[in-house]
Amino acid sequence: MALLTSRFADGLAVGSDLVTAAETAVRQALSGLSGPADLVCFFICGEDPDDVARAGLRAMAVAPAAHVIGCSATGVIGGGQGVELTPSVSAWAATLDGGRLTTFALETLSAEDKFVVVGLPERRVDDRVAILLADPYSFPTDAFVERSAEVLGELPLIGGLANGLQGRGSVRLFAAGEVYTEGAIGVLLSGEVKVSTVVSQGCRPIGPTMVVTSAEENLLLELAGQPALARLEDIVSDLDEDDRELVASGLQIGVAMDEYAEHHERGDFLIRGVLGIDPEREAVAIGDVVDIGRTVRFQVRDAATADEDLYDLLDAHREELGRIDGALLFACNGRGSAMFGTADHDAVALRDTLGSIGMAGFFAAGEVGPVGGQNHVHGFTASILVFSS
Repeated sequence: MALLTSRFADGLAVGSDLVTAAETAVRQALSGLSGPADLVCFFICGEDPDDVARAGLRAMAVAPAAHVIGCSATGVIGGGQGVELTPSVSAWAATLDGGRLTTFALETLSAEDKFVVVGLPERRVDDRVAILLADPYSFPTDAFVERSAEVLGELPLIGGLANGLQGRGSVRLFAAGEVYTEGAIGVLLSGEVKVSTVVSQGCRPIGPTMVVTSAEENLLLELAGQPALARLEDIVSDLDEDDRELVASGLQIGVAMDEYAEHHERGDFLIRGVLGIDPEREAVAIGDVVDIGRTVRFQVRDAATADEDLYDLLDAHREELGRIDGALLFACNGRGSAMFGTADHDAVALRDTLGSIGMAGFFAAGEVGPVGGQNHVHGFTASILVFSS
């Protein structure tokens, strides 16, 4: 059942008839609005990509006067809950008084020895945020997002990597009445729209902060003047048994976003995975390239830490903004039941902290959102676009 609000509402329908589910979910969301919809977002989980495409066409047809975007996914979020690996459709509708919307579709073209992304809308001074939904198999999302400032300036990007239950080739993207089987789509929000972002990376620091004193590509060779592997071994040896198990199950590293901060605590870092070690070089391999002189700190992630981090960030956001009316949630498909034992966790966290607002989203194969004023692609993250009054 749709959550009633004046400007934002959502819907959820579960069932093998995806076309009917799409119509039901979108109509639920539209019925919760007090005025006509300006923007509709929908997300479809289905086994057959052709069925997903037909459902997406129906979802777009139900709201012909609105800007409509959507994508396939391995799980959807709506109606205050999450649904994983089950035929289902969630939808979200918004009345954006004073807002201006521009839908877009991106593709990559080869140009000599590099790729060029085409299809970006022209920037204006009152642009607020862009929602991005991408096919991870055909679109260079990491490179595009990490270098987005060169083209988009400080414009925040929020969204996620779509997927399908059959993986490569099963992704479907929807925008402005069209179905796309590759690339990326999205919508640019401009004008009098009050939006902000929350990115919960769900990690807890271990050990001290350290300056990278030697590195080569994605290999950390020295931390604070000592071999990186020796530093890591010293940190792990001081941990209790529970934290050592977390290290063994998936160690992370945080790169400080503000080098001038007096202290670096949870939330001050961009989280990247530790990929392995090189015993011969006493090096640690990580999932990013970090320049010499940057500050880093090892991190661990578990359900309790991820839960606390999300609630703390949402509580602080609510206190800062006051009334919040709607939200779009892009949650990693490694969260949900895999991390918390329930697909509903992140949806419930938003309801607990922000109230019964119009909220929907999907379980993504990677999440897009700004940290420290810079856009990044994340993993195991909840990226949230918040609409306030």
